[in-house]
Amino acid sequence: MKVKLQEVERYERHVKMRLAFRFGVITVTDATQAVIRVRVSLPDGRTSQGVAAEALAAKWFDKSPEFTDEQNFDQLRRSLDLAIELYRAQGFDNAFDLFAGCYAEQQKRGGARGLNPLVAAYGPALLDRAILDALGRAAGKSFAAMIAGNLPGIRATSLTPDITDAALAPFLAGLKPGQSIDVRHTVGLVDPLTAADRPVSERVNDGLPETLEEVVAYYRGRYYKLKVGGDIEADLDRLGRIAAVLDAGAGDYRATLDGNEQYDDVEGIVELWRRVGERPALARLVKSTLFIEQPIKRAVALSRSVEPLARLRPVIIDESDGELSSFPAALKLGYAGVSSKNCKGFYKSILNAARVAKLGAGHFMSAEDLTTWPGTSVQQDLALVSLLGLTHVERNAHHFIDGMSFAPEGEQKAFVAAHPDLYEKQDGKPARLKARGGKLMLGSLGGPGFAVGAEMDFKSMKPMTSGAAT
Repeated sequence: MKVKLQEVERYERHVKMRLAFRFGVITVTDATQAVIRVRVSLPDGRTSQGVAAEALAAKWFDKSPEFTDEQNFDQLRRSLDLAIELYRAQGFDNAFDLFAGCYAEQQKRGGARGLNPLVAAYGPALLDRAILDALGRAAGKSFAAMIAGNLPGIRATSLTPDITDAALAPFLAGLKPGQSIDVRHTVGLVDPLTAADRPVSERVNDGLPETLEEVVAYYRGRYYKLKVGGDIEADLDRLGRIAAVLDAGAGDYRATLDGNEQYDDVEGIVELWRRVGERPALARLVKSTLFIEQPIKRAVALSRSVEPLARLRPVIIDESDGELSSFPAALKLGYAGVSSKNCKGFYKSILNAARVAKLGAGHFMSAEDLTTWPGTSVQQDLALVSLLGLTHVERNAHHFIDGMSFAPEGEQKAFVAAHPDLYEKQDGKPARLKARGGKLMLGSLGGPGFAVGAEMDFKSMKPMTSGAAT
């Protein structure tokens, strides 16, 4: 089904986080989200609206210390500006061809303005979701039905020479949405682990868990994502304290290790893993670790083989997955997998998942998070990763942000009513994700459009400023 992008409304939301979150080189206490609403026209004269939302995140898309957080935000705004300009210049086309037809020019123009590939992809990632949401609403089809039936027209192009239509068509047709998914809880670099780390004077006391011990007892989840910081001695001490908590209360748990580009080379992360293996107190954590995520700085991550580490644990790329060609390049260096993140583009995730399916045993995709706030953002990400067959997903916004506290009461109640399996709302508290038992139920995401069955209150949002200053 062909569409033409007519209008894009751009907004922002802000929230004070209930807990500080540190990853890589930044500690975050406040968060901002980009929200867009598009109007598309169809060849038969009808119009339809669609929405998307994604965090404006500092020091992840571009980690250069020369940029302030606000400059990082402006980079992402500028990426959206560029994408809107390119997409609106196109005539009626399949939704996928809007993405593929603008991809090279978006990267080119972004590069000319100092935007790295991840930043340049941010704008199209938002637009593509909102356009598909509008398309699904017009067609009366869910996200899963649209992708399995290939309503957006996903196909092999010169951008992905390793993918053929002959392989892509049955892959898409075979996709089926999951009815639930396990939560992989993120343990940030400054997260309190025990009550001793959280003095009474610092407690939030909002009814949600504040320490890792409390998270384990409250959610009873099986999966955990552990951040490391690049200092071997500090990482060993931190992992030892985390392991003590998980060993004591998390049952038959599974973990992943996230390096967040904190190591300069493969030797550094190999040394950390060797030292981890030497500590008896970490034996169970070692046995439980599924894979290691992007431990090496992206500037050098795809310049040398990671085989010395890959022989010990599978390694995936995340920040290094900047372009459609990045995952095939990583495979040649010993990486086994790649992350799915809606902020990098859901078409990229689908194409990379098709690659994984073709590669078979020993290769995989993981579901990761970039603070997908409750509501539109988290729902669209969950719909994607569950359709791709992923069984657990890193989730962190529901822990560091108090539910939908950023939204007016009416919007919160609308989302609870439309998605009662995913949210709950108690008197005097914000609408919160239902993650008890370590699982999220996803049945309500199957309505028309891209997994959003309630209306956002756009009047309560702040209009987005242009990123042209970048």
